[in-house]
Amino acid sequence: MLQAQMIDEEAVDPRELRRVLGTFATGVTIVTALDETRQPRGMTANSFTSVSLRPPLVLVCVATSSAIWHTFARANQFAVNVLGGHQRELSKRFAERRADRFDGVDWSPGVTGAPVLDGVLAYLECRRHRDIEAGDHMILLGEVVRFDRDSHPPLVFHQGDYATLAH
Repeated sequence: MLQAQMIDEEAVDPRELRRVLGTFATGVTIVTALDETRQPRGMTANSFTSVSLRPPLVLVCVATSSAIWHTFARANQFAVNVLGGHQRELSKRFAERRADRFDGVDWSPGVTGAPVLDGVLAYLECRRHRDIEAGDHMILLGEVVRFDRDSHPPLVFHQGDYATLAH
C-alpha cells in the first residue's frame, strides 16, 4: 500500500519528484515554431495534452529557463509533432542543446508556417490561444487549426527511457 504524507514546498527533492513523475508513461512530441528570422526551431516535449474539443485546444509546457523559450514566447503559431516508435533518435536530437537540430531533418511549413516534421505519427498545427505562467514553466494553449495522423506505433517515455507501444 502506498503511504503519503504532506510536505512543504521547501522540503521537496526535485530529483525524487522527477522520479515519481516519471512513473507516468507519456507520448513524445517535438514542438516546433519559426523564430523571428523565420528559421525553424523545435524541442522535444512530453508535457503535452489535449484540453478541449470545442474549441479545439491543446497545451504544451515550456521551461522559461530554456534557450528555446524565446522562440515560443514570440511565435503566434506552433506545431506539435507526435513521434512514432521509429523516431527515438529524432526525439533525442531535439532534446539536446544544439543549434543545428533541423540540419538534415525533413520538414515542411504547415498552413500556419510552423514546421511539420516528415514521418510523424500525427501533427497538430496551432494558433497561439493563451499563455499561463506556472512556476518555472509557461503553459502554451494552442487552438488547433489543422491536424493529421498516420498509423505508426507511438513512441512513449517512461522512467527515463523510451519504448515503443505495440498493439
